[in-house]
Amino acid sequence: MSISGSWQRTARGAGLLGADGRIASTIFAEMSGLAQRTGAINLGQGFPDEDGPAEVLEIARQAIADGVNQYPPGPGIPALRHAVADHQKRFYDLDVDGDTEVLVTAGATEALAATILALVDEGDEVLTLEPFYDAYGGLIALARGVHTTVPLRLPDFQPDHDDLRAAVTDRTRVILINNPHNPTGAVLPRETLELVVELAEEHDAVIVTDEVYEHLTFGVKPVPVATLPGARERTVTISSAGKTFSTTGWKIGWIVSTPELVTAITAVKQFLTFTSGAPFQPAVAAGLALPDSFYEGIASTLEAKRDLLSAGLRAAGFDVSTPQGTYFVVADAAPLGYRDGAALCRELPGLAGVVGVPISAFCHPALAEEYSSLVRFAFCKKTEVLERAAGQLAQLQLSGA
Repeated sequence: MSISGSWQRTARGAGLLGADGRIASTIFAEMSGLAQRTGAINLGQGFPDEDGPAEVLEIARQAIADGVNQYPPGPGIPALRHAVADHQKRFYDLDVDGDTEVLVTAGATEALAATILALVDEGDEVLTLEPFYDAYGGLIALARGVHTTVPLRLPDFQPDHDDLRAAVTDRTRVILINNPHNPTGAVLPRETLELVVELAEEHDAVIVTDEVYEHLTFGVKPVPVATLPGARERTVTISSAGKTFSTTGWKIGWIVSTPELVTAITAVKQFLTFTSGAPFQPAVAAGLALPDSFYEGIASTLEAKRDLLSAGLRAAGFDVSTPQGTYFVVADAAPLGYRDGAALCRELPGLAGVVGVPISAFCHPALAEEYSSLVRFAFCKKTEVLERAAGQLAQLQLSGA
């Protein structure tokens, strides 16, 4: 049985199929597979190797023991929806109705999928920053939207405001902002976000903000777009528990928006997973209520790990940017003689026993050359793992690679 030509075109455009019709492997799957085959330290994929807070894990265990194992309500359990609303008030002074303005999802990726499928019709433009998290391109293509981008300029990975003004048009349906930004670790300043709001108002676009790293920043506080004047009624805020609580496998995310936009997104979401993560939802609700010391601690601990890995990369001969947030640091391999970061990533397990991910994998082919020598490394690992990785990376300098 053959796939219809229309679906093949859509699937290939979304990056789901290769030219041979086989399922296309993501760069993360390729690099993680390489790490498994070689025994290299996997700094490619952004998942922690340590569990989250014990009290949160215990609530999930107790929920399973108490029989909280069947379908929860489609929008999410009330305790979690109200905990998300309380979180928005506590950290950002946003008044949110937990009953009508919060939707619980199967991670942030489903939140993005439901939102894009709900809001984007065939031919609508969706603007993202570039490099971009790879799911964005696939989801936009599945909605048969048109993916437009604004490049993040070196060395600080910020967009040029003139580029933003030129990119947003009356055809732009959604402006999708990832802040703090994966893969670069940049945090967008208030003036850039104010321009995004201005342009969205001018062209009647919806702003979708992917804020999953909101609590993992270093010396800077990101500004949630929904807090800016004129933004609340046209913004869909997306976040999740996975990064904050080191529970990426739980896949508990949420959106916060107006009742009208939540209703539209729910209409799609109910036919994706309907619901998910019954015993994890009360645990995440409790996690969101943890004291400020917890949130301060996870950021400071991660900052120390950032500095440890960054020092190791510099010792190895890379030029290293200093991320303001996320799990990731970007290193330039050009000083080592590597203009092709993807080629280096495939060789790195043999050279240093470490796996990274090329930044070019987060770009359209037309822009990939600009970032070709850059590699993303994850520092959300145990300190001893990062120390070992730093030591192994130092061998690159000694070997003259």
